[in-house]
Amino acid sequence: MKLIADEPLSYGDEEGDFYIQHVYRTKPFGRTNHFHPTYEIYYLAAGQRVHFIDDRSYTLEAGDLVLVSKEVVHNSSELGPPEHERFVINFSDSFLGTGHPLHHPLLLEPFRQGAILLRLQPQEQVFIHQLLSKMVTETLEHRPGYETYLRVLLTELLLFAARLPAHETASVPDHTTPLHQKISEVVQHINEHFATRLALAELAKQFYMSPYYLSRSFKSVTGFTFIEYVHLTRIREAQRLLKETTLKVIEVAERTGFENTGHFDRIFKKMTGLTPLGYRRLNRV
Repeated sequence: MKLIADEPLSYGDEEGDFYIQHVYRTKPFGRTNHFHPTYEIYYLAAGQRVHFIDDRSYTLEAGDLVLVSKEVVHNSSELGPPEHERFVINFSDSFLGTGHPLHHPLLLEPFRQGAILLRLQPQEQVFIHQLLSKMVTETLEHRPGYETYLRVLLTELLLFAARLPAHETASVPDHTTPLHQKISEVVQHINEHFATRLALAELAKQFYMSPYYLSRSFKSVTGFTFIEYVHLTRIREAQRLLKETTLKVIEVAERTGFENTGHFDRIFKKMTGLTPLGYRRLNRV
């Protein structure tokens, strides 16, 4: 099927067992509040993008392949003109990870760092583009055995990434500008102190910025408002505590920086669609 501008070709649920999307965008588009319990593979076929992952930002060029592990906060935004073409794959452990009988530890090796950037050579770009296009075609045609073939193609992609020599892979690169460095320091502070009181004015003073400039710069670099990122960091930890511990909801709220359970309940439901207790019932380990 021909790719039409701004009309994504998609298959599956982004937080389900398997999801793939191919899109060519001509209009501004960005992701916020983005983290999920699945692995992500992002291939930029054309254009430029700025990616923010955990506490770092970097520039993505055409032909770059990014692999992001589970529950890692990330988003993308424009760098200059908004036109770009990209493929995105999300898959769960049950599809091809540790929960699948055909799983091999090497398949998930590229995700061990949390996120890696692969700057592909021209011939490698052709190979990856063809492989991803095959996957999209399989989801559109639904020929017999297509789900098995999707696993085969995904396995081939992951083995390709895992086998690349160390000198051909790059950890997420350093910050692109002094401003990116400064905002990354603010993000690191939030990540380390989310359980304490965090106020924009106080952090602005601590990092020698005006509140207005910090607020505007934080949004520009990360794609999140200051309070969105604080809430995201707290709720992500709350989800972990609800799944992995027997702490009461009020204790989870206190440990993640919320002053009362009412506020915690509202923010948690807004971001996850579930109450804390409802989330615990569905996700207990």
